[in-house]
Parts: sequence; C-alpha cells; structure tokens
Amino acid sequence: MSREQPRRGEEQRQPRRNDVDEGQETIKYGDVFNVSGDLAANPIAPQDARMMGSAETRVLGQVPPAGPADIMRAAAAYNVRVGLLGTRDVSYAAKNEGINISETDIPGARVVTERVAGQVVGQYLDTTTAIETETTEQNVITIGEALEAAAQTAGNKPVEQSDAAAIQAAEARAIGSNAISPGGLTATAQSAASFNAGMIRDEDKIKLNYVLMGARGKLATDKPVSRKDAEEVVSAELRNNPNLITHPGGVAASITAAARLNEDGGADI
Repeated sequence: MSREQPRRGEEQRQPRRNDVDEGQETIKYGDVFNVSGDLAANPIAPQDARMMGSAETRVLGQVPPAGPADIMRAAAAYNVRVGLLGTRDVSYAAKNEGINISETDIPGARVVTERVAGQVVGQYLDTTTAIETETTEQNVITIGEALEAAAQTAGNKPVEQSDAAAIQAAEARAIGSNAISPGGLTATAQSAASFNAGMIRDEDKIKLNYVLMGARGKLATDKPVSRKDAEEVVSAELRNNPNLITHPGGVAASITAAARLNEDGGADI
C-alpha cells in the first residue's frame, strides 16, 4: 500500500516551533531583568512588550530608549524570529498578573516604577514634572524623605538583613552617630529582619513600609542626602545581600536617587 501523501499546503500549516533547533531557548524575564520565581521563567512575548510600551506612552508620553518596553520588544522579536513564539503570543505573567507603571511623588520629582506580575523591572527618577522654585530657595531631599519614598516604592518587600543594614547606614549618616537608639529606625529594622528570618511565608513577614513610614519623625535629626550618604548606604546594602545586589526601589536606590536629584538641583551639601 502506498503511503498517503500530505495534502498541498499541509506542511505550511504546521507550527513553526516544530522546525526550531532543540538547543534554542526563549529569552525569559529572568535573562534580562532582576526578577525571581515564576516570572523569571516566563518567556518575553510580543504582546507583553506592546502592553508595556502602551503603559510607558500613557504615563511618560514616550517609550524611553533602553527602557523596559524597549528591552522587552527586542527580546520578543528574537523569540518570534527564531520561531519560538508567535507574533500574538502573550506570557502567562502578563496576561494573568498584569503589567503596570506607578508614580510616587517626592520633593522636586517623581519616582516611576514599572512592574510585571508585581515585580519591578524598571525604576527611574523623572524630574521633568518638578515644580520650579525661586532661585533663592533650594529644594533638597533629606534622608528621612528618601526613606519614606522607599516605603512607597518597595513597601511590600519583606525586611531582610540587607535592608536593615542600609537603614542603619542611612540613620547613622542622618544623625552623625553609629549609636542605635531603642525604638529607632535601625532597632526596628533589625528586629524585623530577625523576625522574618524565622518565617517561611512572605505574607507572615514584616514589610518595609512598617519600618519606614513616617521615617522623618523617627530620626533624631535629618539632613539633605549627599553623594557620600548614598555611597555608604549602597555599600551597606550590597555587603549584606548574598547576591551582592541592591533592591530596585529599595533603601539604597531611593537614597541614590535623592542624592542625584540634590546634585542636579545644585544643592550645596
């Protein structure tokens, strides 16, 4: 019996994925962003990039070069080009957990945070909407204000030892002393980190916003953030993180953004 021949055009209807080299893999979120869990394993799909691009255009008025949407677009284009995804594919994370951009106002600027499935994939300081002040008045951001900004941008993050170390460095720079005051920011952060170390589920852990909300009122003294302050805080957070990284939108990131804004504003600090 002769073997039945495939009907004309049948081969063309087969998914392109069948012709992909088995050694090829999709570019996933974990390959290009500092994310974890299920999101890290999700391939970056074309619809994901379009969703992020639309969000950036709506909030920022444009798609920033080399921003999250731009990176996602390039990764998705590769995944389509090698036949691993279709042009209309969307990842599970983007479809079911969402893509969004949030804005947090701080003195003289706003912090823009971009998230996929609740995890930060991009964050930066936007000073284009800052209200101009008289030249005789310097609009500076203090350490307390920067810590409160971190409570807004990373408030749902469970407190870890790296956060406690960064907070301790920030408080020491603000008050000019390494002394730890009972009930102060450092003492509270260290207690939270110790408590969290014994917890398994994130929902049972103490979050960063609990420690940092109202930070200005918890500091004995406060001061404008300088570059040296930022360097000390970043160093403390890095040294106490097993992966030697700082958390996007966290304590070190907020202090660094504040120092940069103060410098750009010509603050004499």
